[in-house]
Amino acid sequence: MAVNKDDSAILLDDAPLDQDEDEIAHALCVLAGSDPEQCSYPQGYVKRQAVFACSTCTPRDAEPAGLCLACTNKCHEGHDIVELYTKRNFRCDCGNGKFGDFHCQLIPAKDSQNAKNIYNHNFHGMYCSCDRPYPDTDDQVNDEMIQCVICEDWFHTRHLGCAVVDSEELQEMVCETCMNKAPFLWTYAAHIAVPPVVKVSQCEDEDEDEVEVEDGEKEVKQCDSCKIGAEASSTSCGCQKQEKEPANRSSCCKRTHQEMAGASVKSGACRLPELEDLGLERAREGAVFWPYEWRSKLCTCVSCKRAYVKAEVQFLLDESDTILAYENKGRTEPFGEDPLMSFLNSMDRVQQLEMIYYYNDLKTEMRAFLQQLAVEGKELTVQAVQQFFEELRSRKRRLTNAGYQ
Repeated sequence: MAVNKDDSAILLDDAPLDQDEDEIAHALCVLAGSDPEQCSYPQGYVKRQAVFACSTCTPRDAEPAGLCLACTNKCHEGHDIVELYTKRNFRCDCGNGKFGDFHCQLIPAKDSQNAKNIYNHNFHGMYCSCDRPYPDTDDQVNDEMIQCVICEDWFHTRHLGCAVVDSEELQEMVCETCMNKAPFLWTYAAHIAVPPVVKVSQCEDEDEDEVEVEDGEKEVKQCDSCKIGAEASSTSCGCQKQEKEPANRSSCCKRTHQEMAGASVKSGACRLPELEDLGLERAREGAVFWPYEWRSKLCTCVSCKRAYVKAEVQFLLDESDTILAYENKGRTEPFGEDPLMSFLNSMDRVQQLEMIYYYNDLKTEMRAFLQQLAVEGKELTVQAVQQFFEELRSRKRRLTNAGYQ
């Protein structure tokens, strides 16, 4: 018997999701896109899947290796696991030649190596151009990390070489190194990516200082009285002195994405020469943030397709390759739009009610646990979470035993 969706919504959603719960739901979508029971090895190089590394079996001085979700759960339980989020065109390494005498419990017979797999320092728990672990106990800066959609490494925002624009319209980031490996992307970046940040300096009669503002066209000088934090507007007061507009910029930079996409291009003709003729350029430095559907703006002529292959970025033409597409798949397959509701529908009425009440208790306990960490100024660690669930299980055992006395 299926639980009524409206009734369960009252029980499950009696309080809005806070940030931590939202992150848990996000993580569920990542995992839901991969099979937790069957090793992905027979499928070959899976287009995109959740990938993990085992520091117990393949420590830092060993060859890097990656595991699918099922092998992480079934073959490496209790091991030191590194979560790598998702990887593109990856085949599970569990139990192959990199693991010595260790054999996969799900698919014992595997090739000694997966030659097409691509590895980086993430597989040894290191990230960013600074080659540091995450979380980094020695790092005193509370900094987020963002994944490059080409090399799939994770970068601290302060190491991207650009200001990070917080916008729901941004979908993907390409790091500076990957931009230079596919230099034709800089031409597209000048037209369809988020405008770069330029420097703004103070008026000459004020103390010299610099802030960064988002402005795709001009440099301005600004006094302290008009500066508002690090996000000062480049048009906020009359004391500003506008610098001469660079010769390589034109009014074309104000064209909308829709106008750019609708520019006249002969059928089958390459789009790049037309964009280059517009004369709009962008400094080739720093990471680049791209809006939704930017991949659909890329030229698909024969010449450009060859350039994508040569730069090993042909996957950019596949809009279903994105992390967003993978997460959306996780929301619909195999669990349905709401994994919890689908799980509840497989139970009888008594089990459904017990599960709902247990979920609400768990949510209350988890909130209290996270709030206590915040009050005490402690970091959320794997050990702290394990201790939380162990104490939760101990309390449940005591309550159960008391009920039988």
